Amino acid sequence: MAKTLVIYYSRKGENYVDGEIRVLEKGNTEIVAEYIARAVGAELFEVETVKTYGKSYSRCTEEAMQELQENVRPELKTALTDISAYDNIVVAGPCWWGTYPCAIFTQLEKLDFTGKKVFPVMTHEGSGAGGAVQALKMFCPGAEVGESLAVRGAEAAASEAAVTEWAKANL
Repeated sequence: MAKTLVIYYSRKGENYVDGEIRVLEKGNTEIVAEYIARAVGAELFEVETVKTYGKSYSRCTEEAMQELQENVRPELKTALTDISAYDNIVVAGPCWWGTYPCAIFTQLEKLDFTGKKVFPVMTHEGSGAGGAVQALKMFCPGAEVGESLAVRGAEAAASEAAVTEWAKANL
């Protein structure tokens, strides 16, 4: 049986959900990552930045846009350096400005994806998987990019059946 790792970034606190700002106890991507882990016995690795984004959702999106425009690689609290024990790597994050948060790129650039299969997962509020597939093709050289999964953030908590079906079919 293939061994799977889920690398994810998720935002708690203020988030955009169904057209309004809501405070979330647990981020939508974390919920989806946990469903994947439960479905296939995957291990989880949460990407956390040293410098936190603004508490307000508006400020966070401004900071995320600036990072993307300036090609910033935020410093991480802890980073993985070896994924050799895994066959499949799921990369999960919220769709910020059409792609992953730059912190995901910080993590991906530290790893050797040769011979791995990577799977893009995005939570979003209308943009689907955005540029997730293209991002993984760029940031995971040597990997095969598998089937993507996009989950509306507003539906994350109720998505366990769909996420489980995707995970069991692909991982």
